[in-house]
Amino acid sequence: MHNFLLLFKETEMVTMRKSGIDNTKRTGLFFVLPFFILFVILLIVPLVYSGYISLYNKGLVGGNRYVGFQNYSTMFHDPQWLASIAHVAIYFVIQVPVMLLVAVFVALAIDSGKLRFPKFFRIAVFIPYAVPAIIGTVIWAYFYGTNYGFLNQLLGYIHIHHVNFLGSPMSAIGSISALATWEFAGYNMIILYAALQGLSTELYEAAAVDGAGSIRTAMRIKLPQLYPAIFLTLIFSIIGSFQLFVEPLQFNILNPTVVNNYFTPNVYAYTSAFQGNQLNYAATISFSLGLVIAIVATIATLIGSRKGEKLI
Repeated sequence: MHNFLLLFKETEMVTMRKSGIDNTKRTGLFFVLPFFILFVILLIVPLVYSGYISLYNKGLVGGNRYVGFQNYSTMFHDPQWLASIAHVAIYFVIQVPVMLLVAVFVALAIDSGKLRFPKFFRIAVFIPYAVPAIIGTVIWAYFYGTNYGFLNQLLGYIHIHHVNFLGSPMSAIGSISALATWEFAGYNMIILYAALQGLSTELYEAAAVDGAGSIRTAMRIKLPQLYPAIFLTLIFSIIGSFQLFVEPLQFNILNPTVVNNYFTPNVYAYTSAFQGNQLNYAATISFSLGLVIAIVATIATLIGSRKGEKLI
């Protein structure tokens, strides 16, 4: 009888544990459900619809007609689309390494404890990210002005006049890269600084006992452990590079010949849809851009995971 009671109690406890696990799962799903609903409505549905209308063309007579992959064939042979992809690729190669180096340096400097006002520097570096992109672009457009721009006024004191910072595609990409670094270095710095705050201080204490200085501790201990956070910021930067839109759209006012209506894929899709009334072709560009971002981000993730395994 005693054994039977023990078995009954154990069975009841197991049942209660399973019930608790089920309740935890239901609670977790309840909190995650709003995100998935918005994710499907705001991302999946528009993406599927974009892919759907990219298979059609709007004719003068008869409305939309199914053309299959004709829009994609046209796009891959479109020199303007190829030029826009080249621009964002060059922008990524130039801007992302510089921005991440700045973010890593500032995060390590603030975390070192050597700065007198670390909170002030942290806020000061982050503030440009809080400025709306269009406002920041207008400010930098004033800096880049050829005749009365702030930078040209400064260069005038050393007898250098009328420098056109948007005079060629490469100089325009460099100018946009400087603006984007000012905008997003603080955002990436916050991610890296938060990762540094989560590192164990025991290694720092051991390094201090061994006589390691701040620079050696940062290079040999902190930086290797920052790899996951650096990789995360790299993925965000890849996505952001291909989505470049506001900056070239505003700089188009200063030099529409160079920073033209197809300077980046997003600008090209926007002008095709709202100025050229080519909604189907704009959907083709947008859908293809999404696929390119997904492929590049996946490749970067695979490479990063392999390197992470090697580090472990």
